[in-house]
Amino acid sequence: MNQPMEREREFEFREDDFRFISSLVHKQTGIVLAEHKKDMVYARIARRLRSLRLTTFRDYCSLLESDRGEEEIGNFVNAVTTNLTSFFREGHHFEHLSKQALKPIVADPPAGRRLRLWSAACSSGAEPYSMTMTCLESIPDIARWDIKILATDIDTGMLAKSAAGEYNESELEPIPAALRTRYINYDKKTGMGRMNDALKKLITFKPLNLIEPWPFKGPFDAVFCRNVVIYFDKNTQKELFDKIADRMKPQGWLYIGHSETLHSVSKRFKLCDKTTYQRVL
Repeated sequence: MNQPMEREREFEFREDDFRFISSLVHKQTGIVLAEHKKDMVYARIARRLRSLRLTTFRDYCSLLESDRGEEEIGNFVNAVTTNLTSFFREGHHFEHLSKQALKPIVADPPAGRRLRLWSAACSSGAEPYSMTMTCLESIPDIARWDIKILATDIDTGMLAKSAAGEYNESELEPIPAALRTRYINYDKKTGMGRMNDALKKLITFKPLNLIEPWPFKGPFDAVFCRNVVIYFDKNTQKELFDKIADRMKPQGWLYIGHSETLHSVSKRFKLCDKTTYQRVL
């Protein structure tokens, strides 16, 4: 007979509940939830139980298994995914994007001056807006270019925040002061800053589950896929980076998270700098 994982909890949470949730998370997102993630799972899913007025995790699991489960899946995925981000996080990536990726393209423009970038897990939008600021600062005649930046995420709540482009003062603090002056409109009454139209018009925000079919082909000049694959098993990682390579230009650039590596994962990229890769196959 299963015993509650912990006795002093608001909601009953059994071992088989965790196994069901972790299995469904892997099926839906490719994310692997190890045993040490139990407390995190409890804390995040407990919010859904309160919202739905349920009393046990078994009730919630039953809901997900029922005909009404499809309506809850989106909230379920939003609850379990991690959205830690900040503007110009891993600053060396944006310096590389400017000096090593964009500078040669600007010096020898492609046909139609076409430039395509992708933020594959954009979270609250800090990454794609940082990418866009980097483009605007690195391309002097940007009005003559055909530039599009795709920003995707599995969490629809985060996508809504990204598209709104509104952030509080502490969120905006990592942005260099000169860039804050150029690209952010402040509301003195609310203390919030909004990304201006020069940034917004270059970005398209779309929901995307990375382990499902992708409705676009690229090719991309650079892809940011940071702090995503640390939650995937090796096979899922290999499939993901193979799909990314297929949608990149030859010699295109890939930026991954500081704790991630393509070693023993993909031979289609070569390491050129710290967590910075170039497509070779």
